Amino acid sequence: MKILKNILSFILLIAVSTACVKDDPTYSLDNIQAPSKLEIMFDVTQDNSGLVTVLPSAEGVTSYSVLFGDVENEMPTTFDLGEAITHVYSEGNYNVSVTAIGLTGLSAKAEQALTVSFKAPENLVVTLTPDQVNPSIIDVSATADMASIIDIYFGDIENETPVSILPGESTQHTYAEPGDYELKVIAKNSGAATTEYTEILSISAASDPIALPIDFESFTINYAFSDFGGVTSTVIDNPDVSGINTSDKVGHSFKSAGAETWGGSLLTLGEPIDFSAGQLFKVKVWSPKAGAIVKLKVENLDSGDIAYEMDATTTTSNEWEELVYDFSGIDDSQSYQKIVIFFDFDNVGDDSDYYFDDIKLGSAAPSTGLVGTWKMAAEAGSLGVGPGQGDISWWAIDDAGVSDRACFFDDEYVFSANGSFSNVLGADTWVETWQGVEADGCNTPVSPHDGSAAATYNYDEAAGTVMLNGIGAYLGIPKAHNDGELASPADAPESITYIIEVQDGGNTMIIDIEAGAGVWWRYKLVKEGGGGEPSPISGTWQMAPEAGSLGVGPGQGDVSWWSIDDAGISDRGCFFDDTYVFNDNGTFNNVLGSETWVEAWQGIEADGCGAPVAPHDGSNAATFTYDEGAGTITLSGVGAYLGIPKANNSEELTSPEEAPESISYIVELQDANTMMVDIEAGEGVWWRYKLVKL
Repeated sequence: MKILKNILSFILLIAVSTACVKDDPTYSLDNIQAPSKLEIMFDVTQDNSGLVTVLPSAEGVTSYSVLFGDVENEMPTTFDLGEAITHVYSEGNYNVSVTAIGLTGLSAKAEQALTVSFKAPENLVVTLTPDQVNPSIIDVSATADMASIIDIYFGDIENETPVSILPGESTQHTYAEPGDYELKVIAKNSGAATTEYTEILSISAASDPIALPIDFESFTINYAFSDFGGVTSTVIDNPDVSGINTSDKVGHSFKSAGAETWGGSLLTLGEPIDFSAGQLFKVKVWSPKAGAIVKLKVENLDSGDIAYEMDATTTTSNEWEELVYDFSGIDDSQSYQKIVIFFDFDNVGDDSDYYFDDIKLGSAAPSTGLVGTWKMAAEAGSLGVGPGQGDISWWAIDDAGVSDRACFFDDEYVFSANGSFSNVLGADTWVETWQGVEADGCNTPVSPHDGSAAATYNYDEAAGTVMLNGIGAYLGIPKAHNDGELASPADAPESITYIIEVQDGGNTMIIDIEAGAGVWWRYKLVKEGGGGEPSPISGTWQMAPEAGSLGVGPGQGDVSWWSIDDAGISDRGCFFDDTYVFNDNGTFNNVLGSETWVEAWQGIEADGCGAPVAPHDGSNAATFTYDEGAGTITLSGVGAYLGIPKANNSEELTSPEEAPESISYIVELQDANTMMVDIEAGEGVWWRYKLVKL
């Protein structure tokens, strides 16, 4: 019975299943149609990237096939439904083709035009900065949003090719002639649209008057030469930057073939020459021949009959030298406003070039009575102030003050035989609140009263005065000058004149200065050495011409890394004849001759004998300080050195421009004629030199 029931149930199930299966034409695949209502839209980004999103829509679609239209013979790209369709275009017009594909492969196709245009750069900002020294030089910088390149037309050249810079960069341009120029700046990107800026620039001609001293370095002074007799003169770049003249600009006189024996050139000054300040002219000249007469003449502005002239003769050829002209015989009751220079006077021109520079007027050459190194006497009363000359009743230094101001009493005042003057202050000196420090005391010297500026002196022995020329140069204390006491370092005058009396056989100097009405400062200076025995290092020294006299290693006196051998001495003969001169007056000289050993770090192609390279060529003034107790020598002056120029207290130089202002060496005098010199040129790099006195 149970089996019969199961058979009946199975038959019933089959019948039910059979009844449910019927043909339904609604779901037949044969009736599915291609996608319809296909549309194409675009979303173009506005950042000039060219990124476009293609937005197709259709009914009955399962995927899209796209031809973007920017490539020839393009193959379509297929995207699933819902997948982002993006493409980067260049600026231009395109036809985008989209095929909508249905489930069975049926498709519909549509095409839509697309225009991609980039925005022009925005917010163009142009900055024009005239050069502070040469107004013919303009610095141009520019920035702009959405700019990839910026073209600059300066407007002074026909069919000009622009200078291109990146946004935020700058470029510099020099206008050769004065005038009005249209500057045009164009900001560009990958699109056709640009943004422009224009401005009319007015470049003025040099118009400032000429005044002594004449160095030809100013771009605003009109150095208008009046030429005669077949000579022409102009201002040019220095053709021989060497020796005593490393300036950028010089005067150039060309004495053409057949030029008159009296041919020359004239400059008219803006004001008459003031001969009360001195009657000694100095001119740096470069002549192709020794023995040539260089005449210097001054004339009245209106009458050439009112004049005075002197001759000097060149002593060398093809290098700079300074000629001196004594105009003490001039009739200074007359007015003179013209300066005339004649090269190779009395000889007919022969197509020769002459150069000249630094025409200056000063007093007579300095007396040797002041030459040397001086210090404030380390005694009570050596420094004070009061209501009259020599009166220090208001205040005077006492013993405690001498002790407290030790940093002041070791300052040096150096008068050199060549007329230069130096304040040598060391790492610290006495500074006061008017110099910008919080409290009076020993501290780092403050510019310009830090000895960094070049200075000269004029000593009038008959008048009992000394004039220091150079901003920041001083004797005693820096705040006292002829018009008062300084309230700020920025007020430092160009020169100061002191009343002096030399006593004690030239070893003591009493100095007075009236710093404003009824305010008199007095100083007592004493000369270093005091006229006794000269410094044991005074004299001329050379590198010992023997193996091992020059070397380097990891410790003081250790030359295990490298040392000179006999072959090196032979190869470097131009180095072993260099001399290091310690003068009795405290000055120092590197005397190198026409050749020394130069190396690639100095800008030459290969190490070897060659012309000395500035500033390590002996051209700069320098002084030395020998501390016998500490066993040290300090050279003060950019480019001054012992041994090799690259070794200094911080490192080994990689460029001449890095030369320090001073170098200190450890020295040991083994006997009166032998000096061992050590210097640590960076951590663990020790150079040693053996010098012998000549």
